[in-house]
Amino acid sequence: MSTMQNIVLTQPDLEDGMAVSRLVASCPPLDTNSGYCNFLQCGHFLSTSVAAKLDDELVGFISGYLVPERPDTLFIWQVAVSTSVRGQGLASDMLQHILDRTDCKGVHYIETTITQDNLASWALFEAFSTKLSAEMTSSVWLKKEQHFEGEHPSESLVRIGPFNNQPVNHNGEAMQIFADMESEVQSYARSFPRIFNRAKGEFMWDEFGNRYLDFLAGAGTLNYGHNNDLFKQTLLDYIKDDGITHGLDMHTKAKGEFLHTFNDKILKPRGMEYVMQFTGPTGTNAVEAAMKIARNVTGQQNIVTFTNGFHGVSLGALAATGNSHHRNAAGVSLSGIHRMPFDGYLGDNIDTTEYLDKVLSDSSSGINSPAAVIVETVQGEGGINTASLEWLRNLQTVCRKHGILLIVDDIQAGCGRTGDFFSFEEAGIEPDIITLSKSLGGYGLPLAVVLMKPELDQWKPGEHNGTFRGNNLAFVAAKSAIDHYWSDNKFSNDVKRKGRYITERLTDIVEKYGTGNFNIKGRGLFQGINCVNGEIAGKITKAAFAKGVIIETSGADDHIVKFFCPLTISDDNLKKGIDIVESAIKEVCAKTDDIPESVVYFEAS
Repeated sequence: MSTMQNIVLTQPDLEDGMAVSRLVASCPPLDTNSGYCNFLQCGHFLSTSVAAKLDDELVGFISGYLVPERPDTLFIWQVAVSTSVRGQGLASDMLQHILDRTDCKGVHYIETTITQDNLASWALFEAFSTKLSAEMTSSVWLKKEQHFEGEHPSESLVRIGPFNNQPVNHNGEAMQIFADMESEVQSYARSFPRIFNRAKGEFMWDEFGNRYLDFLAGAGTLNYGHNNDLFKQTLLDYIKDDGITHGLDMHTKAKGEFLHTFNDKILKPRGMEYVMQFTGPTGTNAVEAAMKIARNVTGQQNIVTFTNGFHGVSLGALAATGNSHHRNAAGVSLSGIHRMPFDGYLGDNIDTTEYLDKVLSDSSSGINSPAAVIVETVQGEGGINTASLEWLRNLQTVCRKHGILLIVDDIQAGCGRTGDFFSFEEAGIEPDIITLSKSLGGYGLPLAVVLMKPELDQWKPGEHNGTFRGNNLAFVAAKSAIDHYWSDNKFSNDVKRKGRYITERLTDIVEKYGTGNFNIKGRGLFQGINCVNGEIAGKITKAAFAKGVIIETSGADDHIVKFFCPLTISDDNLKKGIDIVESAIKEVCAKTDDIPESVVYFEAS
């Protein structure tokens, strides 16, 4: 493979500043700016600058900016290419890379300044003007004696254009296979129409080398980031040693070590005693098993679930889900559920657990004695609706009063997302059954479990099973994740600290934009901004994606902008990501004449 094929083009990062300074210094006759200028280039001109890296070494750099009074003009500030890769067209590729970006779609002119002796730059821009089929003109702009007091050669202003800038078509031939072969059911791919081919930590890269901050985190599967080095080598060593990959529910060393670690570092320190059942590898499998356990043990059929809840899309879990978009696809009646209002659904001053208590106490309420209540402490897909700690405690009290099992669906809110390993810890409740999945697998590997009180484990052998309930690679990564992040409280405290920062930032944002109609929701690193309607929230996430942040919406009307970055994100990148989303919010609000108010159905008395 040639050197050029191994070079990755991407937006520069602040940490590239000194590497840029060294590269420019090695490329005479280029002017060497101060290191401070190079940091500004890498920090403030991301969308119009490009870094070329070969095995993480900076081998090329171009910095530019859109001329404020002429936004159709891209001014190229500096071009530098390492001697090790010259003569292969890298500078031209970097220029095209910048023009292909969304922020440059309105560019029809390129300007730069070149000294008479910089023959390489003259050749580059002459060739590029030919490539664009555009005229190139030049004239002396900054004169040696008049402007530089004789200490610097005259600089000619070079102008290329006008040209018809057609950014790269991300829906081109490479994307066609997905249109031809993949089902219409795909969803995230529609919001982020790129072909991604690399990821690390809190970043993802597309096939053109564009880097994106990931504020989606696999919908909660990547709490520890992409390709975490703390787990990677452990997994590679396990595979190299021909460790068991698939073991059904047979006893394996990897499973045993995971069970020991989970019990010793998660359960015992919290005074929790549970039996673990391995279900199929996704969250909905765990929910199905949990509801089946509750029904079998109690002899009752119905499960109490809540408005705006989301528990999966297999039929049993789908019955417990509130979203009509998913429910309408079932094709059959969805039964076995009593739906109750979630905390805050009837207004801030109404404790809906009192309503639940009432209907369970009234033999004429039409609510049969249920087997269990299933609840999310934070409803992720439902709009980041957050149950108060008091409400959760009251819910447990009602369940115990009426002899009903309490199931906490911690699939998205668990594994540290709210700060504690379990999202219900701060409330001090003790669920009878807990479902876990998503980030439990540590490395993004599929793994789902049900935790149940020992007396509830009344399964007959093989009564509930699944071919992939023995994902040993996930056991290895999950053990490693617990060892590294949950052996003490340091990681948990750091997540809570970052959560407080997000709360401060989002509070400031909703005070500045949305004419007072926006509000924040959630807790920990599970927060969002209620933009009142889906159109506004969709425009914000689309604008943020164009600026380099992958972020989704949630809620019944997709009206919540959902901040869901990896828990391991650096402080700098957390700030950077929120800064970008804030700029998208500012941009969208400036173009929106009227921000609607939330509809209040139940006025406080």
